Amino acid sequence: MPTVSCDKEDLWRRLGRDYTADEFDRLLFEFGLELDEDTTEEVEALKKKGLPAERPQLKIEVPANRYDLLCIEGIARALRVFLELDKPPQYHLEYPPGGAGELLTATIEPETAKIRPYFACAVLRNVKFTQLSYDSFIDLQDKLHQNICRRRQFVAIGTHDLDTIQGPFRYRALPPKDIKFKPLGKTQEFTAEELMTVYESEKHLSRYLHIIRDSPVYPIIYDKNDVVLSMPPIINSEHSKITLNTRNIFIDVTATDETKLQIVTNIIVAMFSEYCEKPFTVEPVRVILPDGTSKISPELGYRTTTAHASYVNSCTGLQLDAPKVAKLLERMTLTATLPPDNKPDEIIVSIPPTRPDILHECDLMEDAAIAYGFNNLPDAFPATSTVAQPLAISKLSDIVRLEWGLAGWVEALPLILCSHEENFEWLNRKDDGKSAVRIANPKTLEFQVVRTSLLQGLLKTIRENRSRPLPIRVFESADVVRKDAALERQARNVRHAAAVWCNKTAGFEVVHGLLDRIMLMLEVPRIASDDAAAPTGYYIKERDDPTFFPGRAATIYYRPPKSAGGLAALKRTLQAALHNPDDLEVGVLGILHPSVLERFEISYPCSALEFTLEPFKRE
Repeated sequence: MPTVSCDKEDLWRRLGRDYTADEFDRLLFEFGLELDEDTTEEVEALKKKGLPAERPQLKIEVPANRYDLLCIEGIARALRVFLELDKPPQYHLEYPPGGAGELLTATIEPETAKIRPYFACAVLRNVKFTQLSYDSFIDLQDKLHQNICRRRQFVAIGTHDLDTIQGPFRYRALPPKDIKFKPLGKTQEFTAEELMTVYESEKHLSRYLHIIRDSPVYPIIYDKNDVVLSMPPIINSEHSKITLNTRNIFIDVTATDETKLQIVTNIIVAMFSEYCEKPFTVEPVRVILPDGTSKISPELGYRTTTAHASYVNSCTGLQLDAPKVAKLLERMTLTATLPPDNKPDEIIVSIPPTRPDILHECDLMEDAAIAYGFNNLPDAFPATSTVAQPLAISKLSDIVRLEWGLAGWVEALPLILCSHEENFEWLNRKDDGKSAVRIANPKTLEFQVVRTSLLQGLLKTIRENRSRPLPIRVFESADVVRKDAALERQARNVRHAAAVWCNKTAGFEVVHGLLDRIMLMLEVPRIASDDAAAPTGYYIKERDDPTFFPGRAATIYYRPPKSAGGLAALKRTLQAALHNPDDLEVGVLGILHPSVLERFEISYPCSALEFTLEPFKRE
């Protein structure tokens, strides 16, 4: 979860009183937040040593979906409403004295559809910053960029001193060689192509270059006089940078996702509109879309929905009427009123633009429960009693874990995600495109697919523990995932069990014995492959598998029990005679191929066993 650093003295001033550490920790817990750290003691220790120290900070963990709590302004505002010191603020648009005709305009040109098609903007008038509020303004932008904006991939924010630029503004997309301006913090002008090289060595900006680097056009924002405001999502212009003396702020927001664009725009203007001469007012801008139509930005609209006291009571075990539920919701920065038609169970809730986390009535119920106090909810036994029991496949996995653990093997718990190479090429297997579930946008090359085998995880475990004394014996009993077009979710989990033996000798007989042991515990007898009369059992047959050494691999077959009638026995005999038995291929065992071991950087021979547990489960 995001952690927000708040100046302790400033927060106490905003809340109207000082709190002890325990009091404030309790307050945050009741509101659903957590105090991560109080730096007061560290600061005092530094001062005693005569060393420079910052002001004491309170580091508060906030939920990832509460974007309105990513700054001290939002936290203090929410806590004051929660403590019933203030009413929820009402955000609204403030038009210029001349009305809508005097609104600033911004035009979106059609070429922007190639790179970042969505654009919004707003104006904060007559802002008065202090050093603390100015730093908080910058920090909120960074928090939003790292959170909902996904490191500026989806949304990027630019802030400008409106008194240094003139409208109307134009949001364009141009070839990088045609863009030239003086970026923030620089003393000379650069083309966009040159900036891509300049910022490669700057850690805080180089992480964003890939977003637009390979595009034929870069987004750029100009004012009336062709002065560059910013080149999103990389850098703003030095010309329009904001300072402590800035009084009128122009905010631009560009995005690849329209929903996130509206959320970010509403949050940034709502949080800092309290510093305007008229608190909680925002001057809108008329945005002209590529098709010639126009809209007002930001929308800053309230959503209206209906909550039911009966639903809140059924979820929390309370017995509250609608007026009491409405009062609880008021403490969570929501506006709640009773309907005019005197419906006793309903509450009309107005959701502010700062609360995009509220999507359903269950979110309103949660807010009501927080306001009431989770610790104050009544304890009650459920109306029905049930006895839980493990799933059949889980019981089977526990048997495998117990027996193999008692045999002296060590259980490993590798990650279920792996790279495409580890899942296929490193095991000498080919990807048919029909088995592995791919991650759409993997963050790293190590997590590209969901594993279809347990072997690569065990081999990586051996690789990281190769300095340990031999033999190394590891196993795992867990799920693999395979595509399945017949299911609605297009994939299914399959429970596997696997083990790998690593020693100076291959040890095929060891993993074979491990297979025999678990089959004995599952009461599955060993049978001959040509024994058509056997009603059930398992057997192994030699196979060619590129994962294993030639001639040192075998397939594990399982014959599930069936009815013992004469017709069934006759059918099985005929199938065996025709070399078409009704037996299931459940797994494989063998000595791993040297090329496989080389890719996993293992210098000793290994034998491996892997099979599915699904056919053995008993409901």
